[in-house]
Amino acid sequence: MHAEQQTATPVLECRDVERRFGGLVALTGVNLRIERGEIFGLVGPNGSGKTTMTNAITGFFPPQVGSIWLNGREITGMPPHKIAALGVARTFQNLALFNGMSVLDNIMLGRHIHMKPGVVKTALYWWLSRNEEVAHRRKVEEIIDFMQLQSVRDELVDSIPIGLKKRVELARALVAEPIFLVLDEPMAGMNQEEKEYMARFILDARDERGVTVLLIEHHMDVITGICDRMMVLSYGETIGTGIPSEVIKDERVIQAYLGGAHAKH
Repeated sequence: MHAEQQTATPVLECRDVERRFGGLVALTGVNLRIERGEIFGLVGPNGSGKTTMTNAITGFFPPQVGSIWLNGREITGMPPHKIAALGVARTFQNLALFNGMSVLDNIMLGRHIHMKPGVVKTALYWWLSRNEEVAHRRKVEEIIDFMQLQSVRDELVDSIPIGLKKRVELARALVAEPIFLVLDEPMAGMNQEEKEYMARFILDARDERGVTVLLIEHHMDVITGICDRMMVLSYGETIGTGIPSEVIKDERVIQAYLGGAHAKH
């Protein structure tokens, strides 16, 4: 990262974030700063608080303590659709695609935040005013090309392999033209070749489309391969943050994360 980026307003800043569920402390005292143009990795064992952090940032389960800022604007407690309208898109750990619909229609749904109220349903069949239809369709076609999905554009999402489904979900997020993209385990269930393809698409999204990325992963090779910086959570607390090659050498990280999980990945 360039020095001038460090002094600019970060795309995302979390300050002393805490989230409890009943008596369980899911996150405590978490501070996070993601600069413009970064790919930032968030890792940790199962139950470490990664998904809770993601849900706090995107408005699904806001923090009870602390604050979250997007481009210098506080978004703590804002509902998910308003956070999305500010330029935050996400993918989900468990695919959130619509079976029974084509790849094309699934991607088109990502345009809904740019559509006038009441036209989302009709948009699926391109029943828009001519100018809007052309603009939305152009963006969808651009992303289909970018994600190399031309060959399956008219297929039902039910019928395509997991690697392509994950790619469709990323395409749907990108078609919203986000400034900040939250990817929740985008490579789960993929083989090595599919993981390498997805890594390339994430890098290209940052480099060619100017998207800042928060990547939640448990594949440490993915994090060290494409992330500029990373944070490791364990039982809701930060136990390491910084450049991946340095963080993975931290004794606490090795104990909490690599010791239990590295052998499996």
